[in-house]
Amino acid sequence: MAVVAAAVPPTTVCFIGSKFHLCSCMMFRRWNNIELGERRLSSLNLVGWRQRTNLICAVGKDAEKSFKQMVEVDRLIDLLRDTDDKELRKVVAENIFAFNESFWIRLAARTETCKSEDDKKDYEELAETLMVVVDRLVHKTNESIDSATDVLKAILKPVVEKDEEIPWPPRDPNALTLMQNELNQREQEGQLDEGFLSEVNAQLRQAKEDGDKPGLEAMLQKVYQLYASRVLSKRSYAKKGNKVLKSELFLETLIQAPEAEWNAILIDGLTIGKGDISPEELDGVIKKRVERTLIRTDGGSYQQRVLIEYLKGIQARAEEVVRVLQGKTQ
Repeated sequence: MAVVAAAVPPTTVCFIGSKFHLCSCMMFRRWNNIELGERRLSSLNLVGWRQRTNLICAVGKDAEKSFKQMVEVDRLIDLLRDTDDKELRKVVAENIFAFNESFWIRLAARTETCKSEDDKKDYEELAETLMVVVDRLVHKTNESIDSATDVLKAILKPVVEKDEEIPWPPRDPNALTLMQNELNQREQEGQLDEGFLSEVNAQLRQAKEDGDKPGLEAMLQKVYQLYASRVLSKRSYAKKGNKVLKSELFLETLIQAPEAEWNAILIDGLTIGKGDISPEELDGVIKKRVERTLIRTDGGSYQQRVLIEYLKGIQARAEEVVRVLQGKTQ
């Protein structure tokens, strides 16, 4: 009996901006007439036959080797997914030669076959982080990795004046923008891990105990806010299919906005002000986002605490604005 081998469409990985997508490129094929036993199959009835019969694939040594390699790649991907930020660079360095074309194709394939949007976004974020870490290891092997203290100093540098005083608010109107740009870059490079958040917490606690550095205390709080805004903004829940969820979109607008703009956004967006989102709707989506964050972060971690505090800060501000507006309307 002749053996029919399944034809697999060629696959390419397309990197678009910071996102990557699996693009299956289906090529036109012309099926030749073949004989299977005493039955002759044309291109048309071959398709029908394939729908009714399991294909028998000839698996040679090359196919077996490819399968084993895919299993190894899957194990590495699973390991990377389960590794925390602090250990990720170490794991990548130990497996640096495994990050070849086959690895990225397999990672893209697993991303596209995810059943939930949350899992898909997890894979996309993992891919972005890995690309940055691999790039740093390959092109910057002679540079020492900055410590958490060095990273924090670099982020605060735009707001620190020559005499090392940190005024609040900053005298330079562009200082906060520069600070946010530096934080975003460090986060993209995977440097804002638990060690970094722990360092911010230690410095903040010391500033509160000293009591004579209100500017430093305010800026460290700002670092936490910028970090939380950056991380929470990566995951959007504002669309469900083709439908835009207005309350989720409104919350995401608040998450991305500077704290100084929250009052104006709340007044313009809530029904008690000028908008069409009820306070109850906003409170509901905030609670839902808190639940999602608790599920998707390590219990007791600094990251979990910072993100939850940021969301509860938005919730508290919304309640305060509602109380003020209700007082004016009574």
